[in-house]
Amino acid sequence: MPIIVNLDVMMAKRKISSNDLSEKIGITPANLSVLKTGKAKAVRFSTLEKICEVLNCQPGDILEFRREGEEE
Repeated sequence: MPIIVNLDVMMAKRKISSNDLSEKIGITPANLSVLKTGKAKAVRFSTLEKICEVLNCQPGDILEFRREGEEE
């Protein structure tokens, strides 16, 4: 998939656990896990906004576009 989710990287940088983040943004830990693993088909802007607010980051810090076959 060309959209790479770097949520786990940003969470590690901010030293916040999945349970703490899910509680602060108002989604279940299971749904946060779906986002972190890149298995989500969509993300609400309101959820993305809350994630960015809690992690003090920009959407581009979490989501990355990478062309098929392109390396990191």
